[in-house]
Amino acid sequence: MIYYVEDDDNIRGLTLYALRQQGIEAEGFSCDSEFKAAVARRVPDAVLLDIMLPDTDGLEIMRRLRASTETATVPIMMLTAKDTELDKVVALDGGADDYLTKPFSLMELTSRCRALLRRGGMMSRPAPEMLSVGGIELSPSHREVRVDGHELKLTLREFDLLEYLMRKPGVVFTRESLLQSVWGWDFDGGSRTVDVHVQTLRQKLGSHADRIETVRGVGYRLVDRAAADEAVADSAE
Repeated sequence: MIYYVEDDDNIRGLTLYALRQQGIEAEGFSCDSEFKAAVARRVPDAVLLDIMLPDTDGLEIMRRLRASTETATVPIMMLTAKDTELDKVVALDGGADDYLTKPFSLMELTSRCRALLRRGGMMSRPAPEMLSVGGIELSPSHREVRVDGHELKLTLREFDLLEYLMRKPGVVFTRESLLQSVWGWDFDGGSRTVDVHVQTLRQKLGSHADRIETVRGVGYRLVDRAAADEAVADSAE
């Protein structure tokens, strides 16, 4: 169970939704008093903290957790708009295990949360997950992509975008949903950003470029031809 303390209802709601979609149990709180009551009922496996809260400071909550024998070893990640080097140093030296600044990618957040849970011993280490569509193979845990056996170098966002599409082959995603899920809800670069990244991904995929299909007027999807051919064959029987 992850506890998330964030006073912004929209950010808290979207973050909890993203975690739950990935199978991570999570509960949110808008203030320290709610969070404190929840910890008294059940000690969480990890904690996400905003720094600027209405009734206290997130750093103070972290110090309190570290001072208690019950919560001293609970992994903590700060999720905050405070992005100076000093802010990060103060939090990490004060006991935070990780620090992520807003706006953040929901995919990066869930990946970091899994790492937090592993650190706390709450997630087993199964065999590394591998996503495969045609000749494209992607390892989320190692952040590696291979095309026809050859390693492909991708930027952070190119990798996240490809992973997101590969997790649901055949599903059409709007540009807006891709922006929200891959870049984060605070990103203000516009939907053209998605188009640019799709174009560079296609260039790097080479002969597999047409796997990323444009759905006119809607967005994009990753085509799994083998699955599509199988479905056609089944319908013909």
